[in-house]
This record gives sequence, C-alpha cells and structure tokens, in this order.
Amino acid sequence: MELNRLKEIREDHDLAQTDIANLLHTSRQQVAKWERGAQKMGIDKYIILAKYYNLSLDYLTGLVDEPKPLYENS
Repeated sequence: MELNRLKEIREDHDLAQTDIANLLHTSRQQVAKWERGAQKMGIDKYIILAKYYNLSLDYLTGLVDEPKPLYENS
C-alpha cells in the first residue's frame, strides 16, 4: 500500500488533515496515523475517499501507479 499517496492526493486537492477527518468522521490525529502508516485504514474509509476524489481504489491503495477515475463521466 502506498501510504504517502493518501497525503499526496490530499495535498493535491489543497485539503488539510482536518478536512479529511471531517469527511471520514474521525480525528485529525487518526488521519495522520493513516498517512504515516502507523495504523491501517479500513476499506470503508477507502471507498469514501475513492468516491470523494473520483479515483480508483487500485490507485488509492497503491496497486497501480496510473490514476484512473472511479466514475468515467466525472
């Protein structure tokens, strides 16, 4: 899993950890733990992020390096 990818995507969208924490109904500290790999994020959170960013789960989790949209018409 590409943990830094979570941070890179967040920063590319000019979002703070607090913004993602609010989206995922968690704390900023928890987002920081996920971003640095101290804890694993559940698939339910990845699905929320995939929909929010319109990015494939494969890209978010680091399985592929080419970003692909989750929805083709967006």
